[in-house]
Amino acid sequence: MLLSGAILPTLLRLTLPNLIALCSATVVSIAETIYVGSLGVAALGGIALAFPIFMLMQMLSAGAMGGTVSGAVSRALGAGDRDRAQALALCSLVIAAIFGIIFTAAVLAFGPAIYRILGGSGAVLDQALAFSNVAAWAIVGIWLTNTLASIARGSGNMVVPAGTLLAAGLCQVVVGGVLGLGLGPLPRFGIAGVAAGQLVAFSFAGAFLLWHLRSGQARLPLRVASGLLSIERFLDILRIGAVAMLSPLLSVAAILVLTGLVARFGPQALAGYGIGVRLEFLLIPIAFSVGVASVPMVGTAIGAANLHRARKIAWTAGGVAATALGLLGMIAGSFPWLWVDLFTSVPVVRDTAYAYLQIAAFGFAFFGLGLCLYFASQGAGRVGGAIIAQALRLAVIIIGGAILVERSAPLSGVFALSAGAMVLMGLATALFVRLSRWG
Repeated sequence: MLLSGAILPTLLRLTLPNLIALCSATVVSIAETIYVGSLGVAALGGIALAFPIFMLMQMLSAGAMGGTVSGAVSRALGAGDRDRAQALALCSLVIAAIFGIIFTAAVLAFGPAIYRILGGSGAVLDQALAFSNVAAWAIVGIWLTNTLASIARGSGNMVVPAGTLLAAGLCQVVVGGVLGLGLGPLPRFGIAGVAAGQLVAFSFAGAFLLWHLRSGQARLPLRVASGLLSIERFLDILRIGAVAMLSPLLSVAAILVLTGLVARFGPQALAGYGIGVRLEFLLIPIAFSVGVASVPMVGTAIGAANLHRARKIAWTAGGVAATALGLLGMIAGSFPWLWVDLFTSVPVVRDTAYAYLQIAAFGFAFFGLGLCLYFASQGAGRVGGAIIAQALRLAVIIIGGAILVERSAPLSGVFALSAGAMVLMGLATALFVRLSRWG
């Protein structure tokens, strides 16, 4: 199927389970925002500050390193080298554990300073820290879960990772709601209880995926043997993964800069922006679903030296993602109340979120194109062009933001800057992919 199946039907077949599972991310985000919204404006502002950091953990582990792992495993399998694939799988799991520990320590140590730099103060800062200090302990589980899922995807198995992530999302909703709102006999832990849902969900999800890959039922069983660990295999992962990790770092840096620009207009504007930008983050799973499906298809084609098929897969996937996000952008921009009114009735907060979606939605299709081509590039082992495109987006936001501040531009100028930067990223990624040499 990966080597010779019809491209679009195969792509959609692999995308569907990922999309169903990642719809749980939508459910989680909606539920958490409703929970937090019931806790007040300060809690909404606090989670707007903290949310990009924890979204970054997902993007790094599932997108950057996850796509790298899937691509490496699929290229090895496409070349018929099963031993190499198993060695790459084990080395990637070790890397995930190390990164999880490092990022947990970093969030606990530097979170307060980051949130203050972003404009957090008073009750908003307190709420951001209450969420962050609990959610930080889920980071190791997030890294291990997403890496184990990526190993399975690299062999073409999308169903088990998808089912596991769907179950994890439902678990997060239930646990976060019960602990956050104090349902039943339990006390109300507030925003810290919402964060605890992540810790419980990803701990169980990681344990299950490890059992599955070790049980012998997996297409590529996870072998644990010291002989599989080698500097060469670690470097195979890190050589591409370290570069790929720049993409989500640049993406979240762009969101953080935009968050800082919005914070200048007050906590209510920040809360409205947080509601609007959450929808933007929820579009990522759609492009992610298509992009992740393209990784083993591109990687297997590259491993089998079929470069024409690999490129055709990449462009097909990019077109599907751009179309899907473009249509959703049109709906969000035309009917923003369908999303915003789920979470707030405060006029200023609501109007800010409306304005963000009506302006930023123009860039969603280009954002989907760029993100999906980034994943396809991971399958090919050539991510440099996509990283340059992300850097261009950040540069435009920083320079444009400085100009807006100097001229005391209105909040709508910040939103227009966000949309323009997404358009630039998508077009630049397409150009760089077109010019890069695969193989």
